[in-house]
Amino acid sequence: MMRQNELIERVTQYDPDANEALLNRAYVYAMKAHDNQKRASGDPYFSHPLEVAAILTDLKLDDATIAAALLHDTIEDTQATRAEIDELFGDEIGRLVDGLTKIKKIDLVTKKAEQAENFRKLLVAITTDIRVLLVKLADRLHNMRTLQYVRPGTRTRIAEETMDIYAPLAGRMGMQWMREELEDLAFHWLNGDAYDTVVERLKMLRTSHRDLIEEIKSTLSENLENSGISATVSGREKKPYSIWRKMERKQISLEQLSDIYAFRVVVGSVQDCYSVIGVVHTNWRMVPGRFKDYISNSKQNDYQSIHTTIVGPGHSRVELQVRTEEMHRVAEHGVAAHSRYKENSGSKANAHVRSQESNAYQWLQTLVEMLLEGDNPEEFLEHTKLELFHDQVFCFTPKGLLIALPRGANPIDFAYAVHTDVGNHCVGCKINGRHVPLISELRNGDEVEILVSDAQTPPPAWENLAITGKARSAIRRATRHAIRKQYNELGRQILKRAFSRIDRDYDDEILTASLHRLSQKTVEDVLSAVGRGELASADVIAAAFPEAKQAREEPPKRRQVQRHDEGWFNLRKVIGLKFRLPGGSSSDMSSKVNGIPIRGHKGDLPVRFSEGAAIPGDRIVGILTPGEGIMIYPIHSPKLKEFDDESERWIDVTWDIDETNAERFPARIEITGLNEPGTLAQIARVIGEADGNIDNVKMIHRAPDFTIMVIELEVWDLRHLNEIISGLRAQSVVNSVSRAKS
Repeated sequence: MMRQNELIERVTQYDPDANEALLNRAYVYAMKAHDNQKRASGDPYFSHPLEVAAILTDLKLDDATIAAALLHDTIEDTQATRAEIDELFGDEIGRLVDGLTKIKKIDLVTKKAEQAENFRKLLVAITTDIRVLLVKLADRLHNMRTLQYVRPGTRTRIAEETMDIYAPLAGRMGMQWMREELEDLAFHWLNGDAYDTVVERLKMLRTSHRDLIEEIKSTLSENLENSGISATVSGREKKPYSIWRKMERKQISLEQLSDIYAFRVVVGSVQDCYSVIGVVHTNWRMVPGRFKDYISNSKQNDYQSIHTTIVGPGHSRVELQVRTEEMHRVAEHGVAAHSRYKENSGSKANAHVRSQESNAYQWLQTLVEMLLEGDNPEEFLEHTKLELFHDQVFCFTPKGLLIALPRGANPIDFAYAVHTDVGNHCVGCKINGRHVPLISELRNGDEVEILVSDAQTPPPAWENLAITGKARSAIRRATRHAIRKQYNELGRQILKRAFSRIDRDYDDEILTASLHRLSQKTVEDVLSAVGRGELASADVIAAAFPEAKQAREEPPKRRQVQRHDEGWFNLRKVIGLKFRLPGGSSSDMSSKVNGIPIRGHKGDLPVRFSEGAAIPGDRIVGILTPGEGIMIYPIHSPKLKEFDDESERWIDVTWDIDETNAERFPARIEITGLNEPGTLAQIARVIGEADGNIDNVKMIHRAPDFTIMVIELEVWDLRHLNEIISGLRAQSVVNSVSRAKS
């Protein structure tokens, strides 16, 4: 276990002005507080916070963070209190320790829904001060290093949690070395056989490639020196999990991997970085498609380097990273490089504020803003994992603005990355000047122009097409808003009709005065509840006009009409529908209220079509189903009998077909035809020549001389369907044709 003076010496090596008295007090206080506590390994518990502090000294963090690391378990696991910590060490350290205590209470290894909600709490906690996250990551790293002492079941859950959340989070914060170690440790416990196999193979390759590695390093150093470039060249072997993931992704064996070793060149300036690339590509052949300039286009976690792959000595592929010393520091320490004090930084107060210079930290804050907007926790966790793991592509707006997106993103993601309003009004896109579908995958360097229209709203299906959590979240919000607006309009139509029945004019002010009786906060809430069927219009009238109760309770006169052969049914609520009565007369049930238009069968209102397959030209009626919207039935549907005594559910609807955007509708016909070869072919030919589209054919009865079949097809409207039926009746192999009943 590290001694007190060793810890102080580690801190003062990079920060000579560190408050040694503070660190000494924190060391002694934590050691006494944990006293006789033991870890699962049998070691003194104090060894854990001490190791966490040691990890943070490698990141060269300030004395307050080191002190908080020493104290991070005291409030949770000892008799220490927040007030006592504040009194002895100050408010700043007290806040850090309290934040870490709250995180420790979060259990991320529970079932999925709880894990998602706890992850939200975790991110909210760590965005209050980035140093809380740094201590938490160091805490997790030491726990993973000692995971062998934990029970197998708990060990697996902790390893999964580390692989899913903490490792990618460390990577997003730019702390690549920590991500790699966390992944390797988790990989070891989650897939031990694969881990051992990769490690053994690496040992063999290490022995056989030792001379090759030294040859590459010396040749590269010599070439750079001859070109007058001062550089430090180092080689490293890729981590087992990194290799395994690449094998899985590319479906290749370890022997087929050609870039197991990576070499790093560190130089003094950005200009030298590009000079190195010139020397390298002059002496060795570059592998096409393997050059990436993260200096010109840095990653969201502030990572900067130039990556290239060359065919080096022995025809071996060599991966090369070129960066400056400052870039190397940021690459190693990530967001921590923005959080520590610099010699010329002046006052040390509020040093964590400087962490906001980090793009990685800004990404984290944006993520938290998204989750605070109320998305489903499980969806948020799923989308966040996607963003944590994805590599990036870099695209540009027509004005040259750089947009970084996860690999696999499409123009929908790009539009929402530019601005939420751009995404919501997106109607198309151009990539590199050419019109392309919105589902096209973006590539590095693409120039993307988003075409917008104020009349556009995002279709709900876009949520399944988008890759980024930001886009999916915005699409869900827009969809919820659109649905609420639709229900509001539907509720308003229902109430206008209800008010007219008692000879009153509808007015929002009437509802405003009745909100307390309806237990609703706003007029919009009332309208939405009525539209969804959760609040009956009769209850609204009772609240708005108590004097109308008696009149409302009097049974209305039932007006009945007879349908051809379906018996009697009640049409007193089908207001505004014109239909033909038996005997040839026409009737208009009301002239006061217009019908609610239905745009197509996939329309803007929350509607669904019954199995009866209504098509434009059919007379239709809507039945309101609470929580589901409106079900549309053709006027001849026998199903309508079931709603005779539920007058409040009958909604007047009319067709509203967009002539400029033709759409087919499903219909079903029943055909009785001769049971002989060629009958089905003739039927299909007639339908095809009439521009009908067959979806399905089902034989419902077969006899030696005839067959009864039901054909599901798509037509433009009722006239189109009748033309098809007439054409079929003219065929000698067809005995009868009619529309199929439900």
